[in-house]
Amino acid sequence: MIVTLTPNPSVDRAITVSELQRGEVHRVSGIRIDAGGKGVNVARAVTAQGGDALAVLPVGGPEGHLLEELLDAADVPRRSVDIAGAARMNISVLEPGGTTTKFNEPGPTLSPAECSALLDATVSAASDATWVVGCGSLPPGLPMDLYAQLVRRIHDLGGLVAIDSSGEALAAAVAAVPDLIKPNHEELEELVGRPLPTLADVHRAAVELVSSGIKYVAVSLGGDGALLVTAEETLHARAVISHPLSTVGAGDCMLAGLLHGLTHTLPTAEALCLGVSWGAAAVTLPGSRVPAPEDLRNIRVELTDEPRLESAVGHR
Repeated sequence: MIVTLTPNPSVDRAITVSELQRGEVHRVSGIRIDAGGKGVNVARAVTAQGGDALAVLPVGGPEGHLLEELLDAADVPRRSVDIAGAARMNISVLEPGGTTTKFNEPGPTLSPAECSALLDATVSAASDATWVVGCGSLPPGLPMDLYAQLVRRIHDLGGLVAIDSSGEALAAAVAAVPDLIKPNHEELEELVGRPLPTLADVHRAAVELVSSGIKYVAVSLGGDGALLVTAEETLHARAVISHPLSTVGAGDCMLAGLLHGLTHTLPTAEALCLGVSWGAAAVTLPGSRVPAPEDLRNIRVELTDEPRLESAVGHR
């Protein structure tokens, strides 16, 4: 089972317009509402593919009740921690071709007691978990070492921890040496403190992190696929999507597939391909919908253990 901790979950509202124009009135052609936040998306994706997942999250206010209803409707097991504040609501504006504009609220302020309850609930759930995943941004009031605390407590139990975050929260977690991290290109640049314009630069940064003790460094690169580095191998996988609809949650689905594969003891290469296929399938779906098994049928993943390291990635 995969247990996810999402300290700052959201109700994700995705609206589709023909073209986003600042200051203008828009006619909305589509609306979708999902439970969101990185860890919630991981749990939703695993569940949608028939896997076992449990989402741990703080809930409060009307938005918190809606979050629980959305998770229940998706048959996602959850462990809710009551908080005084209201959960946030994020808005994504989708345009044809997959262009996505996001408006993310900061989230409610959590008290020290609510923070402790959230960590305790996650650690309690971890007794049945193969992987525990700390995902996403931290809401106001939570210490920047929250994920580092999670890493240490789960390791004390003998468990495996994956982290998908950014900024100070990711840096603090990395110092605690989790078993897996999944930064995107920009997050990796921020973590190592330098630009990474080529795949060789990304690879070099990932190798440095593996050398520090992290077993798996999986870097999601958007349309450039994903690079997975361990002490034994370097793998690059990519799936070409000709008609993207939305990028919301694609990286979360990629992480979900990778961890699902590792949980079922697939070889690393197969687990990476599974992750890339889930992430690519998510791009073909509206809003923050996660892929079901039938959504994977036309996804073709290209895998190599000899990536073209001279290739440019990201900011092009």
